[in-house]
Amino acid sequence: MSAVERILSRAVNEITPGSIVNLGIGLPTQVIHYLPDDFDVQIHSENGILGAWKQSLPEAMDPFLIDAAGAYVSLREGASLFDSAVSFAIIRRARLDLTMIGAFEVDALGNLANWKIPGKFSPGIGGAMELAQKTPRIVVLTTHTDKHGRPKILTSCRLPLTAKACVSRIVSDLAVMDITPQGLVVREKLVEISDADLQARTEAELTFAIGEAES
Repeated sequence: MSAVERILSRAVNEITPGSIVNLGIGLPTQVIHYLPDDFDVQIHSENGILGAWKQSLPEAMDPFLIDAAGAYVSLREGASLFDSAVSFAIIRRARLDLTMIGAFEVDALGNLANWKIPGKFSPGIGGAMELAQKTPRIVVLTTHTDKHGRPKILTSCRLPLTAKACVSRIVSDLAVMDITPQGLVVREKLVEISDADLQARTEAELTFAIGEAES
C-alpha cells in the first residue's frame, strides 16, 4: 500500500454517518473514492454544492458541476445547489461537522499552514481560511515528511498561517496524532515503526498513547 493509500484508507474512518463534510483541495478530495456508495454523508463544496459525490465518468461530465478543485463531480439524490454567499454562510455559521484539509506544515499547537510557499505563486488563501476557522473539527491529511525528507509536523510553523490552533487530528502516512493541551499525542501507527524512528521524522515532541507492541 502506498503512502497516499494509507492516508486515504485511514481517513475515511474519521467520517461519521449522517455528517456534513468538506474535503479540501488536493489529497482530501480523493477520500470520497474510498467511501462506500451507500455511505450516509453530505459532501459540501464551497463553490455551491451540498451533496457532491464521486467524480463523473467522461461521458457523464456536466460542465456546470465542479468541485472547489475544478474536478467534474456527480450529485447524490437530494443534493442542493446554491451560490457562494449561501455556501460560505454554511461554513461561517459552523454548520459543517468536519473538514479534511491538506498541509504544507502543521505544528504542535494545531496551527495550520497550507496556502503559501515563499517565492512561489499562490492565488490567495481562499476558502481554507474560513473552513479552518469555522469548522468544529479539522483533520489534516499529509505525508509525514516532504519530498526532501524534512518534517512537516513541526514545533512551530514557519510558513504563513492559514489559521491558528484549528487542527484536531493529523493523519499522516505513518501515524494518527491528536493535538491536545498536553501536546501532540500519537494514537495509532499506520506502519511498523519504532517510537524513536517516528520521533526522528517529527520535529514536534511526541507523546505515545500506544506501546511499541501495538504499532
